Amino acid sequence: MLAAISAAGFIYFLLIRLGIALPCIFYKITGLYCPGCGATRLCINLIHLDFYKAFRSNQATFLMLPLLAAILGRRIYCYIKYGKSKNEKWMTVSATVALVILIIFGILRNIPSFDFLRPL
Repeated sequence: MLAAISAAGFIYFLLIRLGIALPCIFYKITGLYCPGCGATRLCINLIHLDFYKAFRSNQATFLMLPLLAAILGRRIYCYIKYGKSKNEKWMTVSATVALVILIIFGILRNIPSFDFLRPL
């Protein structure tokens, strides 16, 4: 499954390089930025090691990447070692806090005085 997700991500990356990208449906319908707006540009900028542009593309996701990597790494480790993915309390708490932060981020980035949170 990880190989399929990686392959899909690579294919999408190639499509973006050709100028074909999926637009944000939430933005198209409402004109508001969702918490995920800019995530594709964040990933592309990280691939190019342009950390400033990556941060400016989606600040909340950029700051949560180490936490998300830790959760994913722990799940992969448990799956390899025990044959199943364990859901530990710190993972549940971290995911809940991350969700709350993303919701607040999504609201703030659409308020005019917080326009610095909008994607580049």
